[in-house]
Amino acid sequence: MIHIATVHWRSDRWIDIQLRYLERNLDRPYRVYAWIDEELRGQAHRFFYATDVPVDRHELKLTLLGDLVSHAAEDDELIVFMDGDAFPIAPIGPYLRDKLERYPLVAVRRDENNGDPQPHPSFCVTTAGFWRRLPGDWRRGRTWTNPQGKEVTDVGGNLLGLLEDAGIEWYPMLRTNQVNPHPLQFGVYDDVVYHHGGGFRLTAGGRLWRASVEDRLNSTLRGRLAARLPRDGLGGRVRKRIDPLRRYRRTLGAELARINEQVFELIQRDDEFYRQLIDPELGGELTELRAPVLLEDAR
Repeated sequence: MIHIATVHWRSDRWIDIQLRYLERNLDRPYRVYAWIDEELRGQAHRFFYATDVPVDRHELKLTLLGDLVSHAAEDDELIVFMDGDAFPIAPIGPYLRDKLERYPLVAVRRDENNGDPQPHPSFCVTTAGFWRRLPGDWRRGRTWTNPQGKEVTDVGGNLLGLLEDAGIEWYPMLRTNQVNPHPLQFGVYDDVVYHHGGGFRLTAGGRLWRASVEDRLNSTLRGRLAARLPRDGLGGRVRKRIDPLRRYRRTLGAELARINEQVFELIQRDDEFYRQLIDPELGGELTELRAPVLLEDAR
């Protein structure tokens, strides 16, 4: 039995897509455990287990689902953590069996997101016994130094720390796109998993965009002025209006949302859309998309 833990937030638009690709690409019986929002209760019957208990943090939902599954499953049964906008695009059973013979945990590692070193929950697989003994934890915590010399953490930080402290080697699934409409979103990993990125919220594209412009925008006159204003009250409202980093993020996010919709529409009508991302010879709509990464006229 394979136990799949996923989160669907604010929208049910990815449920049909994710379940369709799971049915197509898993060769063992499986159960899907989902954390959904209250407004998605009508979709609860689609899953083996679903809860809409209000919890704000994505990483806490995944950690709690992992605890639930790991204590209900047999030690050698698989737990698959998967973002709601992620799914296997190829038969994945042989791939997982091969990797888990040599490593206790297999997960996406998003090197492309400004060098993130931690396992990412967009797709991660281990056994129930390993997750319970570790014990697994998706929360932020363990920090690392990014290429700009700043100390950061993110979802999966604690899991990285647990693995490092125990000296456990894990297998990183890396981005294998041959076509990249965006350097972070619309990712294919080891040619077997797709992660849309930004499928449930407006995003400027991870930390990649911030690393590229943060220092430059903060050093402008507007940036220096915004930094001197309080974050709350009237001063906070003024700060939000003039902060160039916030303005840049909103503009870039709106542009990426438009591209996201184009790709989502393609996914809905073409079950083999992902081939355009891994075979440049195919051509197609995805080879023509160029999502914005930097806005040179941002002020």
